[in-house]
Amino acid sequence: MLTAVVGINWGDEGKGRMVDLLSGEYDIVCRYQGGNNAGHTVVNERGRFILNLLPSGILRDEVANVMGPGMVIDAEHLFNEVETLRKAGIEITSRHLKISDRATICMPYHKLQDCLEEDRLSDKKFGSTRRGIAPVYADKYMKKTIRMGDLAHPEALKEKISDIVEWKNLTIQGGYGHKAIDADEMYRWIETYAMPFRPYICNTTEFLNSCEKAGKKILFEAQLGALRDIDYGIYPYTSSSSTIAAYAPIGAGVPNLKLNNSIGIIKAYSSCVGEGPFVCELFGEEGDRLREAGGEYGAATGRPRRVGGFDVVASAYGTLMQGCTSLALTKLDVLSYMDKIPVCTGYEIDGVMTKAFPVGEELKKAKPVYEYMKGWNCDISGCRTMQELPEAAVEYIKFIEKAAGCPVQYVSVGAEREEYIKVF
Repeated sequence: MLTAVVGINWGDEGKGRMVDLLSGEYDIVCRYQGGNNAGHTVVNERGRFILNLLPSGILRDEVANVMGPGMVIDAEHLFNEVETLRKAGIEITSRHLKISDRATICMPYHKLQDCLEEDRLSDKKFGSTRRGIAPVYADKYMKKTIRMGDLAHPEALKEKISDIVEWKNLTIQGGYGHKAIDADEMYRWIETYAMPFRPYICNTTEFLNSCEKAGKKILFEAQLGALRDIDYGIYPYTSSSSTIAAYAPIGAGVPNLKLNNSIGIIKAYSSCVGEGPFVCELFGEEGDRLREAGGEYGAATGRPRRVGGFDVVASAYGTLMQGCTSLALTKLDVLSYMDKIPVCTGYEIDGVMTKAFPVGEELKKAKPVYEYMKGWNCDISGCRTMQELPEAAVEYIKFIEKAAGCPVQYVSVGAEREEYIKVF
């Protein structure tokens, strides 16, 4: 059984919470793309954890966790993330965590370049997290990066770092006018933060294929959502990797395998962190109250998220791009304070109503068409079956199923691991 858990919208849908829940039914959890530019917040009996790089199955001792070749790994961030978990009493072993020898290392100069470019762009910036993601993916496709497997060959690695740093300084020093990067300093960084992970590095292609042949169940965990995909998202306000389910086996290292299921994580309202078009955005008191009710602040950056009502246009598009077989609806409980619930049912572009998700300049011109649904105005966090939910909440779920064109399998009614309803 191969299942992908993916985001339907702009990210921040609650994937970590659902992976933590579903991972109890799987043997392996695998992150297949991205870096530490987004966070998955997990709340369970062991506490509250923000995971930027580690797969969300890391909190279950019996689950093997894989960081696939499609990832870009900031070794310093990973080092600190592992140490934080160890201090909380969570053991991390080479049985528990496996890192692909083909995964790319995000170096300090990638983060520096990210910051320099955002500063240069000023008010035209993309809203980068400044964690080096775009520069490291750019270097990957220019074939000028260091991979986790290079750590096994220190002497060759030193020469490789020296060559790359010489090339990179053409941009850092020659282009931005910043002081030059020092190759020896970069190698010391590698020794301090990356070398400790050598015991965890392996051929994850062989590992995952052997697991699949043995009948083990694999859960693929995505970062961000369909609208942040480099090809199908709100370009150029996207991430630099492929966030869609179809990429999961590729980014995990097993392009020969095919998914059985794609579970799309979709929020009961909309949220977005960073720059770019966000048609359904709510402003003023209405937006502020929803942001506070949902605790909408970025797990990786702490930035306040932009919020809006459920976006029919964006959600139908995201569900299609992810090839979803079912949906997990999160944060339904957040809407419990509302007498009436705002829903963006379409976009108006140059006076014409559309339900087709636009791109480029058309998306920038789009204006939201809002309607309101009846709220339930009561606490639903204790509900564990559909029958226990208020009628208005059930009608809202049915509306989302119809709008997205996909059945809702799970409904989250609280942040705790067990605060959910399994519909089927």
